[in-house]
Amino acid sequence: MSRILIAEDEPRLSSFLEKGLRAAGYSTTVCDDGNRAEAMARDSEFDLLILDVGLPGKDGFSALRSIRSRGEKLPVLILTARDEITDTVTGLDLGADDYVTKPFVFEELLARVRARLRAPDAGDSGLELQGGGVRLDVRTRRAEVDGDEVELTAKEFTLLETFLRHPGQVLSREQLLSHVWGYDFDPGSNVVDVYVGYLRRKLGSERFETVRGMGYRLKP
Repeated sequence: MSRILIAEDEPRLSSFLEKGLRAAGYSTTVCDDGNRAEAMARDSEFDLLILDVGLPGKDGFSALRSIRSRGEKLPVLILTARDEITDTVTGLDLGADDYVTKPFVFEELLARVRARLRAPDAGDSGLELQGGGVRLDVRTRRAEVDGDEVELTAKEFTLLETFLRHPGQVLSREQLLSHVWGYDFDPGSNVVDVYVGYLRRKLGSERFETVRGMGYRLKP
């Protein structure tokens, strides 16, 4: 099991990341300041660091500079609200392996995490998903139903990917909102119901089960 260190000082976001990554099969540890992140980020302890830039004590860029200066090769994914190109360049120049800006969609962040943790000889594991007669190629963004290609919008594709990564599992509207639309999306929105309806029309209504009071499930 891959071990991920989450350096994030916003409790709601760190909890969201921890729950999502654990549900995806990763072991997680959270710290909330730059000095602790720098001290804990060791190759022998973790497989990936998700590092917020705006940390108290020592900002993420300074922590990253110190981590790289002592020779740690730990993959680092910068997570920040800053989206200026200069900040992106700074993070990458300091040795970050990837850069995600807030607000973000969890499935995109998860894909980046998988890419950084994938062993060189792991092939395309996790890039082709199948279930219930549906086949999804994450790399080429193509979907097939019973062998026939189906056109999906970006959000429809991400929603279907989320269902396929949790086969047979009941996913609540809140889970689907955070995974597909981002952790700060309006919880009172009915967008999940609308998009599940879109998938039912394109893929077949029998494939998606409504579990009253709980959410939706993709039938095996």
